[in-house]
Order: sequence, then C-alpha cells, then structure tokens
Amino acid sequence: MPPLGSEAEGLFSRTYLAATSGFAAVMFLTGLAALAVVPTLPTAAQDLDGVSLFPLVAGCFVAAGLLGGVLGGHWADRAGAHRPLAVGMVLAVVTLLVSAASTSIWQLAAGRFVDGVAGGMIAVAINAAIGQAYPDRLQPRALALMSACWIVPSLVGPPLAGLVAEWWSWRAVFYGLAALTALPALAVVAVLRGRSWRAAPAPSEESAPRPALMVAVAVSVGAALGQYGASGWDTRHLLFAAGGLALLVLFASRLLPTGTWRAAHGLPATVLLRGLSSGVFFTLEALVPLMLVTGRDVAPVVTGLAFTGAALAWAASSWVQGRLPERTPRHRLVVVGASVQAGAVAIAVVGSLPGMSPVIAASSMVVAAVGMGLLAPSLTVLSLSHAPTGRQGYASSAMQTNQNLGQILILGVASAVFNAFLSVGSNDHVGYAAAFGLLLVPGILAALLATRARSA
Repeated sequence: MPPLGSEAEGLFSRTYLAATSGFAAVMFLTGLAALAVVPTLPTAAQDLDGVSLFPLVAGCFVAAGLLGGVLGGHWADRAGAHRPLAVGMVLAVVTLLVSAASTSIWQLAAGRFVDGVAGGMIAVAINAAIGQAYPDRLQPRALALMSACWIVPSLVGPPLAGLVAEWWSWRAVFYGLAALTALPALAVVAVLRGRSWRAAPAPSEESAPRPALMVAVAVSVGAALGQYGASGWDTRHLLFAAGGLALLVLFASRLLPTGTWRAAHGLPATVLLRGLSSGVFFTLEALVPLMLVTGRDVAPVVTGLAFTGAALAWAASSWVQGRLPERTPRHRLVVVGASVQAGAVAIAVVGSLPGMSPVIAASSMVVAAVGMGLLAPSLTVLSLSHAPTGRQGYASSAMQTNQNLGQILILGVASAVFNAFLSVGSNDHVGYAAAFGLLLVPGILAALLATRARSA
C-alpha cells in the first residue's frame, strides 16, 4: 500500500484527516468498551453463579485476542487493513449484546471470547494500516494519538460502569456500550471503504509466513484451557492446565518469528519484549485490584479510579515519546520503560505488606502505565521497521500474539505462586508479595534484551 501523502505533510493534513479521524474513533470506542466492562465482570460472575469460573471469564478475552490478531494481520496483508478493522467493529457490537443477554457464566465467557477475537483484529488492523500508509516520520505520532484516544474513556469508563452496575445492573453497561458503538462503527466502516486503504500484494506470497487458522485456534484454546485450569487446584483443573500448556508449547512458536524465544536480533527480539512487558503490566492490573478489593475492602469505584489513573499515565507518557526528536533511539526508550516497570513492581511489593496504605499498591498500576506508555509505541515502531516489505500485518500480528501470550503466561505463573503460598497456610500478604516479586524477572530481562531490538 503506498503512503497516503508525502512525508512533508502533517498528521492532520487533508490527506490524512479522514484516516486519522477514523482510527481515533475506533480507538476511543475500543478503549471505552475495554475499560468500562472490566469492573463489571466480578458482579456479573456473581449474578450468574459463576465466581469460581471468573479466571476463565477474565482471561478468555486475552486468549481469543491471539486468534483475532492472527486473523487480522494475515487479512490486512492480503486485502488491506480496512476489512479486518470493519469486521472487528461489527463483531464488537454483536458480542456486547450477547454478553448483556447472558443467562449463564458460559454464555458470558463465550461473549467475551468472541469480543477478544474482535479486539485482536481491531488492534492489529490499526497498527498495520499505520505501517502501510503513514510515512516513517509520522508513525510514532500516529501511534501516540491512538493511545491518547483512551484518555476520555479512562476518565469516565471504569467509575461510571461501577456506579451503573451497583445502582442499576451490569447488563445495562453492556447494552449501553453496544448502543454507543453501533452508529460510530457503521461510520468508521464507511470511511475505511475507500480505495486508498487497499493493500498492495506482498512481493513474495510464498516466502511470507502464513500461520494456519487451526494453529491459531489451537493456541487460543490452549490459552483458554490454561485460564480454566487456574480456577482450581484439583486433579481436573490441573489436567486442563497441563493440556493448555501442551497446546501452547506445540503451536505458539508457529505464530511467531523464528528466534523469538532466544531473542534473535530484530523482529524476534521486539516480539519477545512486547510479551515480557505486557505480561508484567497485565499481571499488576489483575492482582493489585484483586488484593485491594478482597484484602483491603476498597470500594470498586475506587479501584476503577486506579484504572483511570493508569490509563492517563499511559497516554501521557506515550504522548511524550511521540514528541521526542526523531533520532532518539527507540531501544533506549524500551530500557527506560522496562526500568520504570521494575520500579512499579517494587512499589507493589511494598504495598502488599501489612499496614501499608492501599494508595501505595494502587500507585504501582500508575507507575507501570508510565513505563508501558514509553514501551508500547516504541516497540511497535521497531517492529514495523524490522518488518519485511509488505508484511507489516504479519509483524503487527506477531506483536499482538506474543503480547497476549505474555499476559496469559506471566499472570498464570504469578497466580500459581500466590496460590502455592496460600495452600501451605501462608498469609495473603506473603502470597501477594511473592507474586509481585516474581514480576521483577521479566521486567529486568526486558531491560537487558532491549538492545537486540535496535533498529539498523
């Protein structure tokens, strides 16, 4: 796909205005749905008598994102990013309705799974479109703008959803989001039907790796089985966890560039770093609120405000990295971001100790978001710079895939450590401190391996 205009043009020139506005609308809606739904899930699980399956409901969205990312990236390379983006938006509306009408915890899990497919397609399609049609000079700013579009949803989404769920119904949150998303989704689909967003064919279709759909399905199922296995410690759950891990070991590497697990220079290392950093951040966002609600009796609305602060911090630091000089080495920003994340982990460990104010633990989410605001756009720019010509969709898909894998695996290991301490009679504080302390390993590893992602 040729660039939409010359590099001399700004991000909001007439040439880019329609596309940029469309992407901003998509990210705004995606952020609103993602941030508003999460605080309502515990209430929904309780109402549907499925509290024991809450890990499955919370994790299947991420697991399905693996499949959505593969589908979206491959589709973007073959037919242009506008098609997977349009389908993802339509699916998002449908699945919100399915989740709102849930009569069982399994229907809610199914709705969240399909919503994860839609979310994966949307995220990969937007990154691929920016890589296909924006000049290199404008890509960091475009990606920063996408992060900034989460500011308003982060301000109003979680607290408002918490209030609606408490005063009215958690179903009203899903129905309301579906209504808000429907008309804008149709408008975005109409804007992206233009010919300027159709992809040019890759120069060598045979040489470009195209993961089979069944491989993506196997990885998503494996991730979902692992999440279900984490919901209990009896023989059945352990068998499900073992089966999920086996599927991930057998098939996950087929969705990633060769050399990812050994951090080979270039795209493989960049993909690995995305998984490590996202895993640290997602685990903090999962375990810190759980600790605040169950161990410190913090109100859900207050926990929602912690999510709000984290989203604001992410957007602000992402804006900062987008305004740095063009010659700033992106891998150095990865080092800084990973170091900030390690500091956030240390804050979480301190916040888990007895007698500490809940504000300390909640602030770890905000600090970790600062690191992600530096990391995420920088890694995306590096991945696009390492992507072969015409394969931006594949690179973006690999990034999304390993991001989800990192979230699932690191959260699973941290949860296993936490539950292991509880099983031997240790205090909750000890379990949380051990789980948080474990996150220092991937955080430090990301900082040490950042030079391998350096652009030529």
